[in-house]
Amino acid sequence: MLQGTPTPWSYFLIRFLFKFVLKIFYGSIVVENVDLIPTTGKPCLLVTSIPARKRNMLRLTAKATQFGHRTFTSWLIESAGTLPIKRRKDHPNGDADNTDVMESLMLALEKGDAACLFPEGMSRFHPTIAPLKTGVARLVSDVLSRNRDNPDFEISVLPVSITYMHRQHFRSDVLVTFQPPLTFSPKNNPELLAPVEFSQVRSVTAQLHDRISSGTFDSPSWDLIRSAKLAARMYAPLGTRMTLGDFVRLSRTFLEVFKAPQDFLPEASQTEIEEVDKLKKDLKSYQDQLAKWSIKDDRIRRPLPRHTILSRLLIRLTWASCLFTMSLPGLALWLPVFATTFYAVHNFKKTGPIFDTWDEIAQYKLIYGLMSGICVWLCAVALTWPIAPVTFFLVPAFMWMSLRWFEDAVAAFRAFVALLRLLAVGKEKLKKMHEFRKELHGRVAVLAISKLGLPQDPEGYFSQAGGKEKGRIRGGWDSSARYFSIKRRRKRDWNETLRLYDKVDYPEVDDT
Repeated sequence: MLQGTPTPWSYFLIRFLFKFVLKIFYGSIVVENVDLIPTTGKPCLLVTSIPARKRNMLRLTAKATQFGHRTFTSWLIESAGTLPIKRRKDHPNGDADNTDVMESLMLALEKGDAACLFPEGMSRFHPTIAPLKTGVARLVSDVLSRNRDNPDFEISVLPVSITYMHRQHFRSDVLVTFQPPLTFSPKNNPELLAPVEFSQVRSVTAQLHDRISSGTFDSPSWDLIRSAKLAARMYAPLGTRMTLGDFVRLSRTFLEVFKAPQDFLPEASQTEIEEVDKLKKDLKSYQDQLAKWSIKDDRIRRPLPRHTILSRLLIRLTWASCLFTMSLPGLALWLPVFATTFYAVHNFKKTGPIFDTWDEIAQYKLIYGLMSGICVWLCAVALTWPIAPVTFFLVPAFMWMSLRWFEDAVAAFRAFVALLRLLAVGKEKLKKMHEFRKELHGRVAVLAISKLGLPQDPEGYFSQAGGKEKGRIRGGWDSSARYFSIKRRRKRDWNETLRLYDKVDYPEVDDT
């Protein structure tokens, strides 16, 4: 069996840095279907990172413009064995020759390495998946052709679906789902041996697209995703014990029927198709009104009497004040980290279109955030030198707990603001919205159960489905314990971010 390339120490460093920073930036990172990853020694192409227990090393690729600079980021990328890919858009003069890089990549695969490629050719920024490049399929064809005389040679392409709840917002959640791999061999896939017809390359690319899109949102607009998420929350209301993966798949089911009801429901009559379109429009209208009032659906679903609202206002404000007071000393330590990272990213965004700089922005957040955090840590240790052995461990632990307390403080204050807005809207308007919501819920339930084949009792079903996946809450005790967890905040709403307002919309962003 092939052994793969020995892992350089800088790769371990990069993996540690990414894991450390990602655990801070994202509230929950849920990874599904790890068992589908081919083990070390089996050539594999995939589109994201993988757990260390499955592969000892992942050969990364990045656009060539990130290489050759006298910066720590550039050195880190190069020393970890990352391969530079020249993009045509970066070389308008036609000098985008990747022959040498592809040769190195094929040699790595023939050793049994795993390589990471991005078939969209850029970081995903828009609601729809960009047309996939054919580079992955062509690379598979080239590797198979070079090993046509080896009957035991196989190469796998592992599609990975990544779903960001709100990609750009602090303490949001992300779902990583490994899809069943596509496995190719010279014996079973002679159509991919050179000379290969381009139709075969397109066929492999289409299969890759289908598998990636099957596990994430792929929509022509953010409005459709917003309406699909609203329909999912109506069908399985806030508090339903479901995993992030269950929530994404449920929302995606509604998204697919809203995108093309005539295709998703081929046996439906024209009247039924029109009913789906009408429901989609009414959901958008309902969500628009909620966004205007800055409240979310659950506040309409369960109306509260005024005396209950007033008592909860006092409780939420008191709790938020206590948590914020507890977190304030630690936030003073975080302030230089956030300020340095914000300044660096703000300046870098000026260098090009936002959709084409997401990779570097992520790296800037990682490097500047980590380095400024280390400086704060060492300065705190130096200033407390007599007890340095204690503060060496106490300072990072205190910074983490302060972040957790602040996260809960923001959530409590967010609830306080939402209750205030309920009072401002008034009883009559809330009553009308409640009736409108009740009628919408009935239509969503009919669509879900009668047309989409979803369970009749979603709360009961999802309380049993999903196993013990990360982010899952089972029972009242687990729910209460998770609220005070030092690892991550309990999530009842997967749209939650570290914001003073409920995040449901996807604002338009200027790409220029």
